[in-house]
Amino acid sequence: MVDVESVDFFTDPAVLHDPYPYFDELRGRCPVHPVAHPGVVAVTGYAEAVEVYRDTNAFSSCNSVAGPFPGLPVKAEGDDISALIEQYRDQLPMADFLVTRDGETHAAERALLRRLLTPGRLKHVEEKMRGLADEQIDEFIGKGTFEVGSQYSDVFSLLVIAELLGVPEADREEFRAQLGVEKPVPDADGPAHVITGNPLEFLQQRFVGYIEDRRREPREDILTELALATYPDETTPDVEVVGRLASFLFAAGGDTSARLISSAMHILAENPEYQDILRGDRRKIADFVEETLRLESPTQSDFRLTRVTTELEGVELPAGTIVAVHPGAANRDPRKFDEPDQFRLGRSNVREHIAFGRGPHSCPGGPLARAEACISIERFLDRMSDIRISEAEHGPADARRFEYEPTFILRGLTNLHLTFSPIG
Repeated sequence: MVDVESVDFFTDPAVLHDPYPYFDELRGRCPVHPVAHPGVVAVTGYAEAVEVYRDTNAFSSCNSVAGPFPGLPVKAEGDDISALIEQYRDQLPMADFLVTRDGETHAAERALLRRLLTPGRLKHVEEKMRGLADEQIDEFIGKGTFEVGSQYSDVFSLLVIAELLGVPEADREEFRAQLGVEKPVPDADGPAHVITGNPLEFLQQRFVGYIEDRRREPREDILTELALATYPDETTPDVEVVGRLASFLFAAGGDTSARLISSAMHILAENPEYQDILRGDRRKIADFVEETLRLESPTQSDFRLTRVTTELEGVELPAGTIVAVHPGAANRDPRKFDEPDQFRLGRSNVREHIAFGRGPHSCPGGPLARAEACISIERFLDRMSDIRISEAEHGPADARRFEYEPTFILRGLTNLHLTFSPIG
């Protein structure tokens, strides 16, 4: 049993490595439960998490990224702090990005993404994905071993989102270097380009430049469509708004997809019987990806701040309460999913998971991440057999050694080494 009274989820590395016993203990006490970190209430139940996601009147997304750090700079008082949130919103991390927006501002910016992430656009990118996947696999197919993140999913997901957003081919190597996906190549006249700050700043500068250029000189390309997109009322957004949308989608979409692919390959390599099942019926790959999302949700923690004093599952939440919603915990709620800690291909209600959230703030890149994972698995199965966990790197089956990224927001392996036999 985990001592939830003393364990700080946000700082304890053991809990971050394996959060599920901690989540189970919290949920067993109450799916809405205060945690050791002052002022934070954890939501580990499925129904309760869905309610928080959907009730935007009671729960603000202003702290969705920051969580308890740093919080509002003043003490919240009274039963309605909506005005206080607006007064200090710009002092919270990433206050200008879609993920922290509320109300009409969020709806208007979200509408811009809907015009970008159309079924036709996603279909076009899917046709490119197989070639991008094969390009990465070609680099290591003859070796019989590879590290999923650094040698495949990090690069693949970056190139896919670059294709979706129309980043010019000539600029993609610099994107890879600046975002740390590969070692930068030195310029002939000077040192290599390196990251000089927050990667989002680099992305923001680049996309603002693209948008300004396309508004001056429209072309027949995706960036021009993005530059000329308007709000539902037909007004034109500032270039900074469009640049932030594109840069956040680029960064967040790549992270989520890369983690999903690694998790899927971890499960596939540990359970080789699924490799035969999926080869026999490729239609089951999509269900395999959905069950991976449920069992190992890429987002470990999402946050909200109560605007008004409200009640959730009989627990009173004063205005100003920091609410930590844990999709990975909610997706393992036994009240919703039978045998929730077991991977079950063909689970009847698997698509009801909330790995991509729910409600107005559900992840707009979810369909893209799903497509990336499905196509990656398809190409791995086409080009490799006997895919296994590398015992040299991770130990034998009864004593595996895996490390997870030391962050309470995301869930992902730091590395995953696999062995395989090339096909053909």
